[in-house]
Amino acid sequence: MHVFYSDITDNEMVVLNREESHHCVKVLRLRQGEEVVVTDGHGQWLSGTLIEATHKACLVSGSKLSIVKPRQHRLHLAVAPTKNIDRFEWFLEKATECGIEEITPVFCENSERNVIKPERLEKLMVAAMKQSLRAWLPVLNPAMKLKDFLKKELHGEKMVAHCGSGGRKDFRHAYTEGQNAIVLIGPEGDFSEAEVFEALAAGYQPVSLGNYRLRTETAALVACIEFNVINGEF
Repeated sequence: MHVFYSDITDNEMVVLNREESHHCVKVLRLRQGEEVVVTDGHGQWLSGTLIEATHKACLVSGSKLSIVKPRQHRLHLAVAPTKNIDRFEWFLEKATECGIEEITPVFCENSERNVIKPERLEKLMVAAMKQSLRAWLPVLNPAMKLKDFLKKELHGEKMVAHCGSGGRKDFRHAYTEGQNAIVLIGPEGDFSEAEVFEALAAGYQPVSLGNYRLRTETAALVACIEFNVINGEF
């Protein structure tokens, strides 16, 4: 099944943009008459046939439109981008495959990276969405400082995963099945003590993601997987 990403405003006819069309014709070598699927990343899943195939613009004639409902429970991770951007990109790819709803890059006191390129990250997430046959593209929010994120009014069970001492519950015991969750994941070097204190003051409960010290991107992915397992999705 070949999946493409495009706005779907007409259930009968969809024009793929230049990038998707180039991938269709030059990379996948698809031709007129072949069956494809188009998703808009907002739950619409359109099966159809290529009736025009050029590297500049492919035209898809729709035959069946399906609507994929969003999950009733949402996962929002606020994650510090890693020094090696490849690791953060790997996390975004895997989190998209796991069905995460929202991601906010946050800059912390111990962050070793304070610049990201959202355009490239969004392309990676689109590719992961198509590869995993998902119809919903996660929201990638603009990067911000952790202190600004903590001021946001968010609804759900709030948790901060850190490596410090103190009364931390295991994520699986802290999170309640079926609820929305907002989880903070710190940078290499972890959150500072002051940041943990600020998170607790903002209503975040301290949690552990296991008995071992995990890399930032690994910890973030573990949170995604735990969330899915608790909610019966794996």
